[in-house]
Amino acid sequence: MIPMGVCLPDKPFATLDVFTEQRFAGNPLAVVEDAGDLSADQMQIIAREFNLSETIFVMPPRNPAHSARVRIFFPTAEIPFAGHPTIGCAIHLALAATPGQADFDQVITLEEEAGDVPVTVTRRDGRITAEFRAPVLPVSVTGAMPPDRGLAADALDLSDSDFSADAPHVFEGGPAFLYLPLASLDALARARPLEPAWGQMLAGAQVDSAWLYATRSDGTVQARMFSPNAGIPEDPATGSAAAIFAAQYAKTVGWPDGESRLTIHQGHEMGRPSRIGLRVDVTHNEIEAIFVSGSAVPVSHGRVMVPAG
Repeated sequence: MIPMGVCLPDKPFATLDVFTEQRFAGNPLAVVEDAGDLSADQMQIIAREFNLSETIFVMPPRNPAHSARVRIFFPTAEIPFAGHPTIGCAIHLALAATPGQADFDQVITLEEEAGDVPVTVTRRDGRITAEFRAPVLPVSVTGAMPPDRGLAADALDLSDSDFSADAPHVFEGGPAFLYLPLASLDALARARPLEPAWGQMLAGAQVDSAWLYATRSDGTVQARMFSPNAGIPEDPATGSAAAIFAAQYAKTVGWPDGESRLTIHQGHEMGRPSRIGLRVDVTHNEIEAIFVSGSAVPVSHGRVMVPAG
């Protein structure tokens, strides 16, 4: 019990909805500022309190030429890089740096645990967007065993025919994901993790997250991401998974040389529709660079008390 009249230290925070231009859609994000004196344990407690898919903590940069150093947490663990915190935090910092400015172009460089991430933030005619280059290119996870169709069907409460002919793969680029291609949007809508097959599938894949996807009639991709063991039953938009998906797409469909763009929709089945832009540069059939883009809108702001310790 905290005695009456005792003031606890607190930190300013804001929340934004990311990968959307509409409030109460997209993927919610908490941004905690002035976090340089917080321990990792305190950050984890605050992230668990917000209980969003990710919370990002903003600190002074190590390099004064950069905008901020940041750390990103699931409700259950710290992660080295994530897409929707990168987009949301960069837009938050850009708006704070340009109060009242109608149009702007600004580069926000975030020092993340996975590396420095420059984010280009642009506002034109009231619309704000941000794009970052993935700090690392995706690679296959050594020793990971993608599931056979039977195990995947049991793990997702689907049938064998609900999966496309494309093979599943496991890739990492900071975080790691199991990519499971489905045959239809109907199958995507019906999918749900079921134990014990779900746990067996992820154990073999050596990941805690699965990203399911199907191709829409307009050629765009619709996806869902489940990670209940990481405290995220389902994620409305997963920017890091979208970036790493470039490797899955290269394996199953193939990118032409030059620049290609793909729109990814996520969160529709949750009632939080999100839109993620993916841009890929390819030379001689090799991915040279991956870019992820999206919008964000402020939702709330306040102060959060600092946990003891």
